[in-house]
Amino acid sequence: MLGAIGLDDVQEAAYRALVGLGAAEVGDLSHRLGLPEEDAGRVLRRLEGHGLVAQSSARPGRWVAAPPAIALSALLTRRRHDLEQAEVAAAVLAAEFRARAAEPAVHDLVEVVTGAGAVAQRFHQLRFSAQREVCSLVTDRPGPVAGDGSGADEESGARGVAYRVVLERAVLTGADGLAGLAATLGRGERVRVVDRVPTRLVVVDRGLAMVPLTGRGAEPAALVVHASGLLESLLGLFEEVWRQGMPVRLDDHGVVAEEGVGGPDATDLQILSLLLAGLTDASAAKQLDLGLRTVQRRVKRLMELAGVTTRLQLGWHAYERGWVARAE
Repeated sequence: MLGAIGLDDVQEAAYRALVGLGAAEVGDLSHRLGLPEEDAGRVLRRLEGHGLVAQSSARPGRWVAAPPAIALSALLTRRRHDLEQAEVAAAVLAAEFRARAAEPAVHDLVEVVTGAGAVAQRFHQLRFSAQREVCSLVTDRPGPVAGDGSGADEESGARGVAYRVVLERAVLTGADGLAGLAATLGRGERVRVVDRVPTRLVVVDRGLAMVPLTGRGAEPAALVVHASGLLESLLGLFEEVWRQGMPVRLDDHGVVAEEGVGGPDATDLQILSLLLAGLTDASAAKQLDLGLRTVQRRVKRLMELAGVTTRLQLGWHAYERGWVARAE
């Protein structure tokens, strides 16, 4: 029972025996405990170190038990203090561990994947792991970070993962280019086309990116980038290319067609002006004699045209592109 304060079974038995006797010689105690006198003496000296027994000053060689209420209370207090110190040390170590986990070493921020099979496997792992959004840049040039990923796209789309894809225009002129694009649009992915894509790229949930590492003629290799300044730069690259892209869609006959996105029409500009003046969607709709859903749909289209995700960004782009000035 006293093991919690640092006594083993023999020491506890010796102290209990001495408490029951009040005082005893080493020989008496060794006989009672069934120990050699040398071992009994060693046990008493350890109990003395704990403050539980003391040698009698009146009769040398005789040992006296300290009052349990005082001696054991002191041991309990000391043990509580030790436990409190241990708790503090544990908390400090836990904080250090969390900080270390939150700030991975530089060499943990990137993975180098080599070999066509390894690159393809890692590429599909990334896409299958998507939970929220996948952003892709696709070129017509062969290389790592390739493959249509259709299986991953369909499975992820069923889980509500959003896809944004920017295609190099030459992809559409390749074999099955339009058919593949139609299938992509049919899955509800948002697609834009530009004349030239700087590099193949896939970004998953804004937390992982994969980009080719080598050029033609070398062993296929790719770089997997974790959350870091480099990942932010790759995200910035995607958003810039996305902003410059021409949206494509399926027309009423299921044919791929580029949207006419030369700019907002007169109604769009009127809506923008009213919203920038502080009116709500409902107020702008009433002012222009339009339905509320019509206004909201047009604002959404303007955000897609500007390549932004918030209305605050839309306002900035409206001034930047001169849309508001044209409205005036």
